[in-house]
Amino acid sequence: MSHPADMYVLPEMWATGYSKHPEEVAEDEERSKALAWMRATAKERHCAISGSLVIKDKEGHYRNRHYFVTPDHVVFYDKHHLFTYANEHLHYTAGQQHLVVTYGGLRFLLLTCYDLRFPVWSRYGRAGEYDAIIYVANWPHARQYAWDTLLRARAIENMCYVIGVNRVGCEKHITFSGGSVVIDPLGHPLASCDDLEQMCTAVISPDKVLEARMSMPVLADRD
Repeated sequence: MSHPADMYVLPEMWATGYSKHPEEVAEDEERSKALAWMRATAKERHCAISGSLVIKDKEGHYRNRHYFVTPDHVVFYDKHHLFTYANEHLHYTAGQQHLVVTYGGLRFLLLTCYDLRFPVWSRYGRAGEYDAIIYVANWPHARQYAWDTLLRARAIENMCYVIGVNRVGCEKHITFSGGSVVIDPLGHPLASCDDLEQMCTAVISPDKVLEARMSMPVLADRD
């Protein structure tokens, strides 16, 4: 984090890598070193940090928990769509509620990886209820085209910014090619990363969202 920013977004399961066996890697939420690092860093840098962790909650359930941490608050969204193809539903407990968090004058909808494939879940609430969607992911190279295409689709159909952050590297014969990107409300990329470990930065503004929605008010005709 050598470049100052108002918000940083980390991938899904950023502290452990992808795991179908949370009992091997999960931290108890109240004693999580990774979450403690997010909180300390947000305070030190006066910023927000978003990213998901594998945690064990107070009830003993394993969660893929997408945190949004600011210097003063910690909120979270639990991944709703579990990847049954990889048996995630046998090991994790799905979340049942959306979360929209306001920070820096923008409203962010938090979602995680496989949620990207479900446009109804992404089009949450009333028209225009959020300004940006944050997707954090461990999305494999074999389905990279879907990642690239669906991120742009979610931005265009909801007329909002989309911030998609995906991991890179190889793990257990699975290659992850990144493709992290910030997309504007009309579907144009503002910043992007390739398949190497790196950072990219973009400036986003609620005024740009309003301008896009007023110039073409398609959300008024939504189903």
